[in-house]
Amino acid sequence: MIKITDLEKIYRTEDIETVALNKLSFEVKEGEFVAIMGPSGCGKSTLLNILGLLDDPDGGSFVFNNEEIAHYSESKRAQIRKRNIGFVFQSFNLIDELTVFENVELPLIYLNMKASERKEKVEEVLKKMQVMHRRNHYPQQLSGGQQQRVAVARAVVNNPKLILADEPTGNLDSSNGNEVMQLLTDLNEQGTTIIMVTHSEHDARYSHRIIRLLDGQMVLENSLI
Repeated sequence: MIKITDLEKIYRTEDIETVALNKLSFEVKEGEFVAIMGPSGCGKSTLLNILGLLDDPDGGSFVFNNEEIAHYSESKRAQIRKRNIGFVFQSFNLIDELTVFENVELPLIYLNMKASERKEKVEEVLKKMQVMHRRNHYPQQLSGGQQQRVAVARAVVNNPKLILADEPTGNLDSSNGNEVMQLLTDLNEQGTTIIMVTHSEHDARYSHRIIRLLDGQMVLENSLI
């Protein structure tokens, strides 16, 4: 599904040049669950932004679904992103002014889906995530665990091929964190490819393998299956 080769990302200011990714290479097969770990500043978030088509690399190759997309325009990346990728963030990133239903519905509106079809899909995923009874509540009326369930629902409502999770349990207690990790595991077992950035060795053990980064390079890879 994903093959990156000699990927580079460099941030420049007038005074300094920072290499975020330094000729990084690895592959992720369809249906895998991969954890990416490493100290702060090692390039994890930069990598996730590039994999999520939110940023453009400065060098190297990025093949997604057999298509070289490393230097696509933002509009072309956005089209691929909307149809193929779901995001789960540490801070949930729900819109406070929208209800649970409306938050989850948003990606489908961007795809110009008919209202009746949107309603069916949103209700299906809210039931699956066990938050259907909260459909008319607002994010601030929910617990942290419930907010992350809604965020996962929003990420998967359009059946993306890939979910990118950035510290998905970072703002949760251990009980709610374990529930979210089990949700991601269940989605993976149903065929969704997951790439997760985490500082948690506990969360990383839910994955099939761990890629460890240091200074923008892969320094270690551990298979857990």
